[in-house]
Amino acid sequence: MDPYRFFFNCREKYGDIFTFVLLGKKTTVYLGTKGNDFILNGKLRDVCAEEVYSPLTTPVFGRHVVYDCPNAKLMEQKKGPNGVFDVCKTIAEITIYTASRSLQGKEVRSRFDSTFAELYHDLDMGFAPINFMLPWAPLPHNRKRDAAQKRMTETYMEIIKERRKAGSKKDSEDMVWNLMSCMYKDGTPVPDEEIAHMMIALLMAGQHSSSSTAAWIVLHLAASPEITEELYQEQLRILGHDMPPLTYENLQKLDLHAKVIKETLRIHAPIHSIIRAVKNPMPVEGTPYVIPTSHNVLSSPGVTARSEEHFPDPLEWKPHRWDEAIAVSSEDEEKVDYGYGLVTKGTNSPYLPFGAGRHRCIGEQFAYVQLGAITAALVRLFKFSNLPGVQTLPDTDYSSLFSKPLGNSKIQFEKREPVTKA
Repeated sequence: MDPYRFFFNCREKYGDIFTFVLLGKKTTVYLGTKGNDFILNGKLRDVCAEEVYSPLTTPVFGRHVVYDCPNAKLMEQKKGPNGVFDVCKTIAEITIYTASRSLQGKEVRSRFDSTFAELYHDLDMGFAPINFMLPWAPLPHNRKRDAAQKRMTETYMEIIKERRKAGSKKDSEDMVWNLMSCMYKDGTPVPDEEIAHMMIALLMAGQHSSSSTAAWIVLHLAASPEITEELYQEQLRILGHDMPPLTYENLQKLDLHAKVIKETLRIHAPIHSIIRAVKNPMPVEGTPYVIPTSHNVLSSPGVTARSEEHFPDPLEWKPHRWDEAIAVSSEDEEKVDYGYGLVTKGTNSPYLPFGAGRHRCIGEQFAYVQLGAITAALVRLFKFSNLPGVQTLPDTDYSSLFSKPLGNSKIQFEKREPVTKA
């Protein structure tokens, strides 16, 4: 029997979706590109290859390999000890998975796969500079932005709707549950649509800037393998040769890891310009200037972070510059409560990767933990190096609100051998 003739004949009679009996079991066929995606990219909880193929392959290949082992183990078996990967694409997936799980809980994370990283990329392209002027323009990136925003909103709305139906039964505590029970000061419950939109904003903030920064960290480690080895040795020295699972407490002990993150944020702050609209005439102290309400004002903290007066050789990536105390903040500095707790004004520091003032990033501490965990996990598993002939890092892409590596970001990886206990 010709299977293709069978498929085309059935397609002509029944369409792309039809069912027939194969090996005594009803089998539903879904043809076309949508069918390929539906089945081949099906989640592990929905479809299983092992159950189908194991009776055929295990007697041939032997036990505990290919389809006679858990899928996660098969994925490890398929991967070689070294290879090449796209840093930006891979890190974007890692950060969206870690941010969604830690910020929004198990249920939200379970709905995310690699396609959601692509949706967030489409949302990010909505931050193109032209949208300051023409956010409504029917441009391709705006159409993708709107489609992604709609898809993400629907995903969160489905979660909220299902939880409303279930009543107060909770399988875990997370941000969605918290906001579902919150009210504004006037007693108005937070509408479900606003909760969905807050979740998009929260994950966008927790994913995008961390994705860019983590990508730069890995690219720098590939260009400076000696720093990668120092980080690895730091983990062996402080955490032990058995490399226990990372904990928050252990992460705080990894001093050089923190310096690598700080140095990367200093050179590659995710946001290069911070703009405000002038609502009242603003005299500039010590000058004859008064900025009128017809103007915007712009601050660029990255300028001081890249200035020779504050950081010698400012454009050189030198994590060990932080071995010496650098005045980046002061506990004695004036603190202000903008409505979410006391924070230092912070504006006198030359190092402000998370901004300052009332719109200072409230996720700063989370970002350091997320970046630290990702860096530590990658370093303990892999060595990195540039591709042959590559001497420099990629340029920076400033086409969006968030800065990120431009163009080709592929590097080599080599899996580390298990540590032998002394």
